[in-house]
Amino acid sequence: MLETEDMPLTTGACPIFIGWDVGGWNCDKNPASRDALVVIDSQRQIQGKPWRGNLRRCINQSGNTSEFIAKLLELCELDSTGFIDTPVVLAIDTPLGFSGAFIDLIMQGRATGPIENSSSNPYLFRHTERFLFERGLSPLSAVKDMIGSQATKGMHVLARFAPYIERCGVWTDNQHLRVIEAYPASGKRSTVMRDLLQFYGRPPHLGHVDQWDALACALIAWIFHLHPELLAKPCADAPKREGWIFVPADGLAAQSE
Repeated sequence: MLETEDMPLTTGACPIFIGWDVGGWNCDKNPASRDALVVIDSQRQIQGKPWRGNLRRCINQSGNTSEFIAKLLELCELDSTGFIDTPVVLAIDTPLGFSGAFIDLIMQGRATGPIENSSSNPYLFRHTERFLFERGLSPLSAVKDMIGSQATKGMHVLARFAPYIERCGVWTDNQHLRVIEAYPASGKRSTVMRDLLQFYGRPPHLGHVDQWDALACALIAWIFHLHPELLAKPCADAPKREGWIFVPADGLAAQSE
C-alpha cells in the first residue's frame, strides 16, 4: 500500500455510504454466507435495494475505482450515472490487514517474543483486534478463524481500488473513495448503534443477516464521516499497515487489568 498525506476527497455533493459484509471468494457456493451490500444517504435512508450474492465477478470486471463503485451501485439497483463524482465511504466487514508480527514471521523468518494466550498472540491478532479483546469484544482472526478468503478479498479490493493509506485505518483512491474496516457485532452493546438500527424496523428487503450486517457497516461509515467522535479512534502506536477496526466507543468495556 502507498502512503499519502490527508487529502480531502472530491466535494460538492453529499456522500453516500456503502456497507459491505464480505463473503469468501467463492461464496456463491455457500448459501449461508455471501457478500451483501447496503447503500444509505446522508439522512440514513436506504438507497435502491439491498443486494446479496458474490462480488467476485464485479471485482474482476472493474478496471478502475469509478467502475467498481458504479458496479456496486448498479447491483443495488441504483443508476450509477446519478452518482458520478459523489464521494463514497465504504465500510467493509472483514480484516483488511495482517499483523506485522505475522508478516515478519512468514517473510523474514523473524520470531516475536513469548506467546501466551490466544487473544494476545501477535501472530494471530493485529493491534486493533488485541485492543478490542481488552475491552470485551471477540474479533475473529484472519489467520486462525477460517476467514482468510474474506480477508484477502477485502485486501484485494483495497490494492486495486483504494491503494493509498490516508491515515491509520483509512484507505483512499485520493479522489472519490474512502474505505474503512467495520465490525457489525460490536454494535450489540452500543446504544448509538441500537438507536440507529431501530430507525429501520424490519424492512422486508433486509431478509438475511448478511444484509443487516451490511446495513450496520453502512451506518458505521455514516458515523465515521459525520460523527467520528462516537467511534473508538486508532491508538497512537497502532501500525498504519495493519489497519484499524472502527467500532462505536460506547459499546466498549473499560480496559481489563
